[in-house]
Amino acid sequence: MSSMSSAKATMAEEVRLQKLLATSGIASRRKCEELMLAGLVEVDGEIVTRLGTKVDPSRSVIRVDGKRLPPVSDSVYLVLNKPRGVVSAMSDPHSKRTLSDFVNDRPERLFHVGRLDTDTEGLIILTNDGEFAHRLAHPSYEVDKTYVAEVEGLAGKPLLAALGHTVQLEDGPVDVSQARVLSRHGSKSIVELTIHEGRNRIVRRLLAHLGHPVLQLTRTRIGPIKLGTLRSGQLRTLTASELGDLLDVASL
Repeated sequence: MSSMSSAKATMAEEVRLQKLLATSGIASRRKCEELMLAGLVEVDGEIVTRLGTKVDPSRSVIRVDGKRLPPVSDSVYLVLNKPRGVVSAMSDPHSKRTLSDFVNDRPERLFHVGRLDTDTEGLIILTNDGEFAHRLAHPSYEVDKTYVAEVEGLAGKPLLAALGHTVQLEDGPVDVSQARVLSRHGSKSIVELTIHEGRNRIVRRLLAHLGHPVLQLTRTRIGPIKLGTLRSGQLRTLTASELGDLLDVASL
């Protein structure tokens, strides 16, 4: 393709910024124009106030009042509340239940972001965006993940004090961002902790090492995405706001 043809193709892809904002559900077109004139719309790091400015909806990094607007894309981004007993894989010859059981009616070739132990339930992200999945799963981006664990024993200040420092396990150190005891009943406790580690069974091994073996474990949050009221086995699409926040976390 010649440079002139390439330029024409690029121009054909561009749309007026206020139209893109309106079709993305930000507000009416008139209100979007007001947001631009008020200096609240940013494109690729620059505030844009000129009405009629054209942008590439698939490549431009757009923010409205600081919030990232996801690019126009054919990619899909889903969250699943994975039940216990389901393997974190799209296929597994040794398991009856895999993640594909919940998305086998979808046409996309999906893969999961990170893993959950078979006996751990909770939030997992599914997508067909390979770079997004790679970035979120990579330890260098330190995406926080929150877990709620039912553990043996009465957890209290000694456990929280230990979690406030680096814990040495057999495969290296572990750091916990936040930890709190939610409840204690009988000989069991409910503990919530936030960690960005992705090593195999890291939460279970960490708590067992500190004298509180895990009885049941649920992941309730990945970065800004919360499990909320999503029932076990239920699937939903990420909202534009959630996706925008995750793109920022993954520096995309």
